[in-house]
Amino acid sequence: MNSDSNNKTAVIGFLGTTLDNGFNDKRWQRWRPTVSLGLHDELLVDELHILYSKRDKRLFKIIVDDVAQVSPNTTVIGHHVALISPWDFADVYAELYDFAAGFDFQDSTDYLLHLTTGTHVAQICWFLLVEAGFIPADLIQTSPCPRPDQADPQGRYQVIDLDVSRYDGLRERFEAEKQQHWQTLQANLVTQNAAYQKLISDIEKVATRSTAPILLMGATGAGKSQLAGQIYALKKAKANSTQGKNTLEQFIEVNCATLRGDTAMSVLFGHVKGAFTGAATSRDGLLKLADGGLLFLDEIGELGLDEQAMLLTALEEQRFYPLGSDTPISVSFQLMAGTNKDLRQAVANGEFRADLFARLNTWTFFLPSLKDRLEDLPANIDYELARLGSEQQQHYRFMPEARQLYESFAMSQDATWQGNFRDLTASMIRLTTLAESKVIRNDDVQAEIDRLTHLWELPDSLSGSNSLINDNKGNKNSPSDNNPDTSLDSETVEQGSHNILRRYLDEEILATIDPFDAVQLAYVIEICINHKNQAAAGRYLYANSRDKLKSPNDSDRLRKYLMKFGLRFDGLK
Repeated sequence: MNSDSNNKTAVIGFLGTTLDNGFNDKRWQRWRPTVSLGLHDELLVDELHILYSKRDKRLFKIIVDDVAQVSPNTTVIGHHVALISPWDFADVYAELYDFAAGFDFQDSTDYLLHLTTGTHVAQICWFLLVEAGFIPADLIQTSPCPRPDQADPQGRYQVIDLDVSRYDGLRERFEAEKQQHWQTLQANLVTQNAAYQKLISDIEKVATRSTAPILLMGATGAGKSQLAGQIYALKKAKANSTQGKNTLEQFIEVNCATLRGDTAMSVLFGHVKGAFTGAATSRDGLLKLADGGLLFLDEIGELGLDEQAMLLTALEEQRFYPLGSDTPISVSFQLMAGTNKDLRQAVANGEFRADLFARLNTWTFFLPSLKDRLEDLPANIDYELARLGSEQQQHYRFMPEARQLYESFAMSQDATWQGNFRDLTASMIRLTTLAESKVIRNDDVQAEIDRLTHLWELPDSLSGSNSLINDNKGNKNSPSDNNPDTSLDSETVEQGSHNILRRYLDEEILATIDPFDAVQLAYVIEICINHKNQAAAGRYLYANSRDKLKSPNDSDRLRKYLMKFGLRFDGLK
């Protein structure tokens, strides 16, 4: 260990809940790694920093007393850590990184990181933090006497020098990282696409430095909602770290495509009792709930012009009037919005207010589609396998040749991925559900390729549209635009509904469903996809009949309806 002879020596490590354990005098007859640090004449430890959980407080106190007996000049300092799971890499790394970022490292002290105690995951994380320069320390490994028949509480130790001095400006780098490196978006979004990496880096800077509105534009299924949630987590982590308390309130999300008429006004801005027919009680709107937090309005391009005007007022004046009220409500929130529309064109068409777009357009980011990030497909396939396996408590895997077949198709010109990552998620759900013995084979992949190919063979009248609902609202290519007096062509509606159902039903089952039921089921599926949970989707679907029931349970009604076709709400998401 290279050190200045005048420097102090400090050791950092976990309390060994197993190896350090011992509550009677026999503990002195065996090797305990933490106590052994104070038993070596040539290793003088001035400070011993021990990380431990509150449930091990009794053992920590015993170790403090025992170290005081064997090494009176050693000061023991405890640090509480709260690990949800000591075997979860992300959780352990985040906790240790936060510890390192908040630790006051001194130039006049030589640091040793004790690797013997803690889980293997913790040891790996310690190593990574030291090797990367986040902790300016050498590693120390302790071990018992090689002869088990000899009682030797001292044991042996070895210092491992990683030569971190090869990093120029280590101290400057560490201090800079301590100030700037929070829980990063890059850590949560695995990508090899250079353009997307740059985009995420820019979003991360904006999220941590600005409170101006953020607009995420991209095709349906490109991941706008998921990214919005991660941005909130990033902002919340920084707020907690810089202020020492929770300064960012909750994350409120709403899909504007589900809001219509008075319902839209009421959901967003709230209402007072009697504001409109059916308003039997007062209601707080989402803007009030988002006070002090972050409001994400997905598909903001579907919001009506009246709601857009009120939203703009709330943003600029930080207050708004609930429906039927003369008393304004003051709010302060950050707005994020998502849309699959080009709002510039919507402004030109008179469908979106130019002043609101100008307010939103401070930070606008265009998210690429899956087709533009094909190099990220393998990592996302692995993610879906792990996610589905965790949900089902199973271990799913591909046969090597089956994985190669699936990836070759997925990255070919034949794979259009019109639904983006939603299509990939649905595809992986089908593969894992139908696989025998949890192993995905060539036949499974070929059958899935046939399904996807058939799914993406949309008729011209449906090209550019992602849903049956959008078609009924007036697709520019639909027959009804050519003849305002006719309804949407029945064959087009039936074909559109079948394209949606093929994502979730086998062809044999689909062939038994009447056209009427197919259209209705496709509509219900679209509603489920666009709502966060089953209860919210049920409230929307049964909004008018609920009051006629003595004990309404919208979620249960929806669950039973889906079960008729062998479907579950979670599976649709």
